[in-house]
Amino acid sequence: MVPPVQVSPLIKTARWSALLVGIIYGKRRYDHLKPIAEEERRVEEAEKKVREEQERIAKELAEANEDTILK
Repeated sequence: MVPPVQVSPLIKTARWSALLVGIIYGKRRYDHLKPIAEEERRVEEAEKKVREEQERIAKELAEANEDTILK
């Protein structure tokens, strides 16, 4: 077995500091993108509703055409 590597407290502190700075910087860096992501979600939902409505109308038209043809 390989013995565990000893890491100095200074290196541990530096790693944690780097992690913390990365989290804070990343959060600040991407906070301004949240409204854009929310708007994209709203647009996708609206497009989905439009597609569903178009499919419903197309189905109704197809059924109406079948009824007309069969009469």
